[in-house]
Amino acid sequence: MRCKTAFIYSDEYNKYHFGKDHPFQPIRLKMTIDLMNEINLLNEDNVRCYAPRMASEEDLLAVHSEEYIDMIRRLSKVGKGLIDTGDTPIVKGVYEASRFIVGGSILGADLVMSGEVNHAFNPGGGLHHASKEEGKGFCIFNDIAIATRHLQRNYGVKKVAIIDIDGHHGDGAQEIFYEEPLLTVSFHRIDIYPLSGYISEIGRGEGKGYTVNVPLLKGTDHDSYMYAFKEVIPPLIRKYKPEILLCQFGVDGHFQDPLVGLSLTTRSYVEITKILHDLSHEVCEGRLLLFGGGGYNPENVAKCWTLMFAVVSGLLTDNNFSKFERIQDKNAPRGSSNSVQHVKNVVMRIKQNIFPFYGLNKR
Repeated sequence: MRCKTAFIYSDEYNKYHFGKDHPFQPIRLKMTIDLMNEINLLNEDNVRCYAPRMASEEDLLAVHSEEYIDMIRRLSKVGKGLIDTGDTPIVKGVYEASRFIVGGSILGADLVMSGEVNHAFNPGGGLHHASKEEGKGFCIFNDIAIATRHLQRNYGVKKVAIIDIDGHHGDGAQEIFYEEPLLTVSFHRIDIYPLSGYISEIGRGEGKGYTVNVPLLKGTDHDSYMYAFKEVIPPLIRKYKPEILLCQFGVDGHFQDPLVGLSLTTRSYVEITKILHDLSHEVCEGRLLLFGGGGYNPENVAKCWTLMFAVVSGLLTDNNFSKFERIQDKNAPRGSSNSVQHVKNVVMRIKQNIFPFYGLNKR
């Protein structure tokens, strides 16, 4: 099924970087667009390209404090300073670039909620580590959280589900929504930055049971990951019944990524997308908003995001799979028996700790 799908991008996104030697490089955006154009995705009649406006300070204040925003503005003017322990250095103009990225995610929310498109993808977004008072992990403003507040305040949305498949835990989004009945699910490697996202972190107060963490070990492969994804995501989404589905689509879990150490493949990202896409149509009238996120091998980022976009727009089907075959992985490592057993134990504990909140069977 072909769906009206938005691709949201501005050249201003390229100013969001942290120096030439930093692993987070905007070249991955250009490579994604080049690959999409090579396959002619962006010229299809159901695909629409949009350029975002710069988010307002009022938009930022929906999540971040005035003091934090002022600090980023000041540091950005001089182009010097660190906002965490060292991996997120400030460069000149990054404040404005960040506001364009946030604007892209807000635009995606507007396009989906207005019905102008079914799905929207902002490849510059997905900055899930930023919290109210702190930027970290290459993330300055949490565009996912700001878009969520925009949905709540401007459309009266009560139920939002955020699925985060980045290889790093979505700690900022978890912190922001930890005491609210807003479903957040994060799949991530547990023993790397930010060293959070344990199964025991399930929310607090009105938010108890709405924070779900799926911590993984190094080397977790396609079969183990997809087992966990299929056991956890469809049951929770069907029971929670969100009005819109958000997905942080970081692809640093790919087996060739230099930072994370998981063993996913392009096939993994295609299957994840199909599940989320089908659920969006089953549960929330197709409302699906996707963000970029991590991914530090630019060539593989371009492949994974292109395949994801082809799936949600209905341009990658079983009938034309050969058109995309050349950008699929040919080989990938198998997971260890240790990681396989770990995933089974994680799923069992999630069913014990989380499923009862939704009236789901623990088996």
